[in-house]
Amino acid sequence: MGHLTMRNLFVLAALLPLGAIAAEPAGQPETTAEPDESLTDDIVVTATRTASSAFNTPVSISRIDGADFAQIGAQHQASLLNQAPGVYVQRGSGAESLVAIRSPVLSGAGACGAFLVAEDSMPIRPVGFCNLNEMFEVNYEQARTLEILRGPGSSMFGASAVHGVVNAITPDSRTMPDLFLSAATGSGSFKRLAFGIAPELESRRLPGLGAYGVATRAPGWRDASGVDELKLNLLADKFIGNGHLKLRAAGTVLNQETAGFIQGFNAYRDESIARSNPNPEAFRDASSARVSAHYSTDTPYNDDDYYEIGAIYRRSRMDFSQHFLIGKPVEHNAQTSYMMSGAMFFNRGKWSTRVALDAEAAATELTEFQRGPATDGAPAANAIRPAGYHYDYAVDSNTVGGTVSVDYEFAHKWHATAALRADTTNYDYDNRMLDGNTDQNGVPCGATGCLYTRPADRSDRFDNVSPRFTVGWRGDMHVYLSLSSGFRPPEMTELYRLQRQQAVADLDSEQLESVELGLKNRFGHLDWELALFAMNKRNVILRESNGFNVGNGRTRHRGFEYRIGCEECGPAAHPFRLVLSGTLAKHQYAFSRAVEGGETIADGNDIDTAPRNLHTIDLAYPSRESASWQAGASWSYVGSYFLDASNTARYPGHQVVDLRLRWRASRQMGLSLRVDNAFDRAYADRADFAFGNYRYFPARGRAAFLSVDYLTN
Repeated sequence: MGHLTMRNLFVLAALLPLGAIAAEPAGQPETTAEPDESLTDDIVVTATRTASSAFNTPVSISRIDGADFAQIGAQHQASLLNQAPGVYVQRGSGAESLVAIRSPVLSGAGACGAFLVAEDSMPIRPVGFCNLNEMFEVNYEQARTLEILRGPGSSMFGASAVHGVVNAITPDSRTMPDLFLSAATGSGSFKRLAFGIAPELESRRLPGLGAYGVATRAPGWRDASGVDELKLNLLADKFIGNGHLKLRAAGTVLNQETAGFIQGFNAYRDESIARSNPNPEAFRDASSARVSAHYSTDTPYNDDDYYEIGAIYRRSRMDFSQHFLIGKPVEHNAQTSYMMSGAMFFNRGKWSTRVALDAEAAATELTEFQRGPATDGAPAANAIRPAGYHYDYAVDSNTVGGTVSVDYEFAHKWHATAALRADTTNYDYDNRMLDGNTDQNGVPCGATGCLYTRPADRSDRFDNVSPRFTVGWRGDMHVYLSLSSGFRPPEMTELYRLQRQQAVADLDSEQLESVELGLKNRFGHLDWELALFAMNKRNVILRESNGFNVGNGRTRHRGFEYRIGCEECGPAAHPFRLVLSGTLAKHQYAFSRAVEGGETIADGNDIDTAPRNLHTIDLAYPSRESASWQAGASWSYVGSYFLDASNTARYPGHQVVDLRLRWRASRQMGLSLRVDNAFDRAYADRADFAFGNYRYFPARGRAAFLSVDYLTN
């Protein structure tokens, strides 16, 4: 369906969106509009930016609770996120990861722009300055919940919510335990300490205060691949008048030795090669900080209406070795950004309306420096990669956006929702080096010039409109049809980090249009969700065979997702929990082109790293978390996928079984044991084919982790 056709479905005028919706009932003050306690396990905020039942919300959204985190005992975000249908997160080295949400596993300069990572519904990075691995800037290990919106979310969030949104919801200080302590150890000298504290204050005049954090030291099972990581969160909650004020602060530090690809067909099957690290010099050092405030309250005119305002300060910096490039240059990047948001919600019987406005400003910088002459490539390739600075630029950016969303209940059990968002993003680019593709001193690299090109100072503007329309029927089951769109402006690196003779990258925003048919049902202890989706993406940005960044690619995505869960299956005296979820999907190119690396894309080819089959089965016995002990097992299946755009090389896929056991010795003390890859299968977390070689990030063999937890209420 074309973009103009979808736009004609809406009769709404675009105002300006966002809204800093925080964790607890998404802005509705608990004094006036707290959800029914019996329903809180079903409440989500990501899809509509207001607290709503996941069953009643006409989108595909998964919610993973803090209790699930403890049950899974994950050592990496992939173990959590891969529980959701339509999601496939590949582990990289240490804390790194690559993400797929209703998409292939994306990599490259703009890949991170396809997914929005948020904390309490606030993006953790500014528009145009994301990072593939930015999940390590979020304390997902101790979040209250993780919500994963599958499919476009731009009508509510704006830029980057193209294929999906990952939203970490922080706990409320008033619901945290007085004290929580945890210590974990495991294979390869893995160590992790975690704590949480929320002292109970008797006076209502005082804010509820809390703090929690996690420290990890993992020497790594591969050579020179250790990780030291620290995350700390502070929070305060206070009732002011009829409203609720939330203050949040978060900080992270990561120091990582990075292991690179091993090479050779099926090299991951050789344990000695799998444990090796061809790039022992590689590293990643990163830090981030965020401070936010959010206030929500009833309007003075109607108790059913409310408004909210929010603001966030964000800072991040990163230095890492680009060990995957000839010459192994080191990149430094940093950003300081601010965001302010406001929203109003009006409820008039069968009609409800949300109007939101936000504004963001950011100052960013990037440098790339090569310590000495390149020696690890062919002579011609080394010659065009000079020592010294390749790039040194700054970009000041600003984004203003707004949403109008209207929900209407009509006829018997029918509902319709229309939302429209308008965004404008501006980049002001300042090249702090010589323009062109010489070395840092202006010396050319022969007749063809140096590889790295620095554009002259310039400004760029991107205007986008994101509609969504849904219609559905809610009875014993919920059936809905949704039309939506997503977009992302080009990342700054795609516009200003050019190569060869390209002086200007004439790029437009990537656009995705989606049609989804969904069905949700609950019957006793059984609940299930099905979704069919068809998505077309245009203006896809890629690097052509001449080394230029262009934006004329197209892709199509078709798939079916399912989740079937039985919370208390089997006999009443011995119930167990069983959850089946998975995806069958095709992600294909919809154009033909010769691209960088000597590959040729053909219309109809599968996109590389796009398994058509992803399935999981999770079993727990007994089902009740309150039981003194619980055993569990999960089976994950990843189907085969192509490793290159030409579809000439393939990874056969794999299946893995993880086991877990939890014992609660008392109300305060508990022990957990997790065994990953219980059958010691040799497989690859990530497989790739480039420069004529099969390349892999090998997966770890069997590994065991034991944790001891203590809490007081």
